Amino acid sequence: MMKKYLLIFFCCIIVSLPAFSQRSLIYAGRLITGVDEKPSKEVTIVVEGNKIKDIKKGYIPAGEGDEVIDLKDKTVLPGLIDMHVHLESQTSKDKYSEQFRMDDADIALRATQYAERTLNSGFTSVRDLGGSGINISLRDAINAGYISGPRVFTSGKSIATTGGHADPTNGLNQDLTGNPGPKEGVINGADEARKAVRQRYKNGADLIKITATGGVLSVAKDGSGPQFTNEELKAIVETANDYGMHVAAHAHDAEGMKRAVEAGVTTIEHGTKMTEEVMDLMIKNGTYLVPTLTAGRTVADSAKIPGYYPAVVVPKALEIGPKIQDTFSKAYKKGVKIAFGTDAGVFVHGINAREFELMVEAGMPPMEAIKAATITGARILKVEDELGSIEKEKLADIIAVNGNPLEDISSMKEVVFVMKDGEIVKRP
Repeated sequence: MMKKYLLIFFCCIIVSLPAFSQRSLIYAGRLITGVDEKPSKEVTIVVEGNKIKDIKKGYIPAGEGDEVIDLKDKTVLPGLIDMHVHLESQTSKDKYSEQFRMDDADIALRATQYAERTLNSGFTSVRDLGGSGINISLRDAINAGYISGPRVFTSGKSIATTGGHADPTNGLNQDLTGNPGPKEGVINGADEARKAVRQRYKNGADLIKITATGGVLSVAKDGSGPQFTNEELKAIVETANDYGMHVAAHAHDAEGMKRAVEAGVTTIEHGTKMTEEVMDLMIKNGTYLVPTLTAGRTVADSAKIPGYYPAVVVPKALEIGPKIQDTFSKAYKKGVKIAFGTDAGVFVHGINAREFELMVEAGMPPMEAIKAATITGARILKVEDELGSIEKEKLADIIAVNGNPLEDISSMKEVVFVMKDGEIVKRP
């Protein structure tokens, strides 16, 4: 009996002992923190568990049990944040017929590949702006550790008006269209708008995405006109704010943008035909532009391939795609706040960093482009106390690239090291 009690006693002592926490020492040849204006050289980042515990000048000696990650010939940065992706799908000439062939399980399993590819390219967090709702389950699976992927903040299914961009029944046979409503993310009137927001909240969405104007890739003629009334937009934003969510608004046309900004949305996605008036209004209201330059360039190129898109899509893609970069340049130079976002899924996942090249090409300095993809995104998501920069006590989302992106921004495409939440995902 005494042996039994002694065994229980010692087991309790062992269970109560704190778990051994191994330190990781990251030797960074060049460090871009995401908040400082200039990089630091020869720095040690001390990681314990999933947190950044210290940042020391020079390369501090490793202690017993420390893991040394030698990135002395690399540039180290915070994990990147893409504020506009669609992890459920990816562009292809067969995309429009997939809805008749693929079940939810097929879409979910395929999305795991897109998620992993995104993480390995250095994007440790993303804002997923619209799918079928499978993106919510994808987020949860990543958070639970079942699959590898970025930290996902998702809108679930986007909210549209009947026949508008993101009405899931556009272009279908009349026997298949039915009458989608707020549950499916299709609204008409302020009351249905409120119900749709509450349904997204019930489903587990982190934020709200609306399609304030027509869109390029929907099977509908209108690619830019406004598609919500002022009353509907006000109801959406007010209800979203009540539930602690912000609103992202897809918008190509100036009138649709103006209505959305006046209603209080947090971000305008694309912003193709933005006018000086809208820019001034965005500056006044503190609204961010998420430009998605890579998507604009990609859809214009794909539209030139015969049969790649349905015929109704082609003229929209050829008109709108080439304009986005020029509008971004004007908005940035005028002082509109910019957040990094690509619309990945409209192009193949994993090449999100191409956006940096297009932003710099349009006149944004490399350091500002990097901040747009780090601390700016974290601020919009209200997680700047945990993410978006390499600082003490923040989560250890850290990447490294070859070369110096401040001299050659294309090096952002050469991600050789990825750490998310203190765990190494990709090694040099």
